Amino acid sequence: MNMGLIIALVAVLLVLVIAYNIMLQYRVKAENLKKQEFAKQNAVIEATEELIGNAHHLPYSKELLSVLNNRILYALKAMSEVDNSPALKQRIANTQQQIEKLNKLTGNEESTTFKSPSNDKQALSMLKLVKRLRDIVKSEHNKGRMDTQTFVNENARLESMQMRIHIENLTKRAKESLMRGQAGTARQLLQKGIDALASKNDAYSNGASQKLQALLAELDKRQQDKQAEQMQAIEDREKESDIDALFGGEKKKW
Repeated sequence: MNMGLIIALVAVLLVLVIAYNIMLQYRVKAENLKKQEFAKQNAVIEATEELIGNAHHLPYSKELLSVLNNRILYALKAMSEVDNSPALKQRIANTQQQIEKLNKLTGNEESTTFKSPSNDKQALSMLKLVKRLRDIVKSEHNKGRMDTQTFVNENARLESMQMRIHIENLTKRAKESLMRGQAGTARQLLQKGIDALASKNDAYSNGASQKLQALLAELDKRQQDKQAEQMQAIEDREKESDIDALFGGEKKKW
């Protein structure tokens, strides 16, 4: 075998090794991308399922639950392109059935009734939950998975819920401040709530604004009554002082 043939065979072998390594790297990269996509979609599903699990803490509308379940469905279908296992197919079927049930519901019933936060920590937790829901609604609308009118309605409903959480917690704190005799703090809280509701014109906002104004009027009356009592007490002390001075002076003359 001459030297030229040997060199040619070595060159061919080297090309084959390089090509094999390139193909292997490509397959590894493709596999890693699939795993990343699978993990990404699985994280979306877990986060969305967590939000659905909070439907007993806040009133979710049928439309909101439908959006959340559709979000899970899209993620499952994306995962099926990576791993089309029987278990995954079953999850897709179950999610589709859940969405069909939601679509068949009539009326405007919500998952639960609104419950006012019992403390600042709970109020903060509720506000964070509503913010996450609003972010998802906006994201799903931007992706074309939610029609504009439904988005507008649902976003407005969630925005109103945010305001309600703020106002209910603020009202509770104002009442507690009144009970502790912290009139200044109570006044600031009440005025803050009234100002926040000034630009709103829905049934809840109007009713809440009247409620806060009534509490502020009650606070003003209490302070006026207290000032009147203090003035009366000062006048009574001055009168007693005058009487004591008068009778004290007369006794010395006697």
